[in-house]
Amino acid sequence: MGTISPQRIVQAAMAGGSARRDATGVAARFKAGDAVVARDFHPDGHTRLPRYARGKPGVIDRVQGVFVLPDSNARLAGEQPGTLYAVRFEAADLWGADAGGKDAFYIDLWDVYLDPA
Repeated sequence: MGTISPQRIVQAAMAGGSARRDATGVAARFKAGDAVVARDFHPDGHTRLPRYARGKPGVIDRVQGVFVLPDSNARLAGEQPGTLYAVRFEAADLWGADAGGKDAFYIDLWDVYLDPA
């Protein structure tokens, strides 16, 4: 794995830009209303899948589009663009019955983090 110089980081930050990518060739596996389960995996290094959501059921609230996968990008393994979803999790499913019966939590999760329920 290579390193990125501080100067290159500053240049990239100053240039701005979006992590959104062209959706051509990237098919969304899920649609709003689909039941999903966050994968229960423990990768080495960076991931945007919070531990408290792993293995928990949720529902796709909306399809956000196609974005760079931060996991691979942080390891300098390429962008690997994938579909990003807003997933609704019931608070009780994440933190137990005492978490609040009507509360929900939304997490933006990439397709690779999800399985059908």
